[in-house]
Amino acid sequence: MSKFDIDEALIRKLGSLLKETGLTELELEKDGQRIRVTSQAAPATVVHASPVANVTAPAAAAPAKAEAAKNALTSPMVGTAYLSSEPGGTPFVKVGDRVAKGQTVLIIEAMKVMNPISAPAAGVVKEVLVHDAQPVEFGEPLLVIE
Repeated sequence: MSKFDIDEALIRKLGSLLKETGLTELELEKDGQRIRVTSQAAPATVVHASPVANVTAPAAAAPAKAEAAKNALTSPMVGTAYLSSEPGGTPFVKVGDRVAKGQTVLIIEAMKVMNPISAPAAGVVKEVLVHDAQPVEFGEPLLVIE
């Protein structure tokens, strides 16, 4: 099996094209390698790489762990959550910070790809529910923005 090289710029471009056009799926095949990008109304994209790469945005979050989680931004993928851009760096956000819609609030590393997670709406960070470098599951509450 040959090594599959991931073109992150292409994946981001395809994801943007989905969002702009309202399409729910795009598939591109070249030289026996295939990339499929699907969108099901989630804020982030999951990248799976293999000889056939799938990029899937999950449709709905798993049940919340806590009552506060009903307003929580949940993880769109399985991975490792990082609260800053580098080890020991300044966190993207902390409790009490005002955030704008689309502002990066943390990063989730999945399959060696750093995926910025954006605030779904403007508001104030009320609670950070994960620690730096903590493994997270799909649908797990990450932070509360009100």
